[in-house]
Amino acid sequence: MSIVTLKEGDKAPDFSGKDQNGKTISLSDLKGKRVIMFFYPKDMTPGCTAEACNLGENYSDLQKRGFEVIGVSADSEARHQKFIAKYELPYTLLADTELETIKAFGVWGNKKFMGKEYDGIHRTTFVIGTDGVLEKVILKVKTKDHTAQILEDLGE
Repeated sequence: MSIVTLKEGDKAPDFSGKDQNGKTISLSDLKGKRVIMFFYPKDMTPGCTAEACNLGENYSDLQKRGFEVIGVSADSEARHQKFIAKYELPYTLLADTELETIKAFGVWGNKKFMGKEYDGIHRTTFVIGTDGVLEKVILKVKTKDHTAQILEDLGE
């Protein structure tokens, strides 16, 4: 069940947040670039690690195709630094501890896991075009093969 209401053709929400080093990143900083913005529940968990590593392993190819990659979770800057160091992730991770960007993109909401209900991040990827408009919204993320899924969905 998806809670995401953004769809292809919508303008991407303007966002501003701190990366793993405390540097502020906003949508306006990325103008003119195609951005793969992936939202994931938590650093160091199996599915999130598989997704992050898959994008990391294919990062140079994605850059050659004109993409910038940004991961977003509610983890702290310090936790992001550990995640990046442990798995040698070459791209930016936003530390959205206040859930501002996460809620702006509509990926925060009720989840069920092992019979329990709780609020959390719904794993979702948005591809933002050079004009700030959403090219693609991927709701059913294939964590182990996410790069191929993105490129296939975009017809690249």
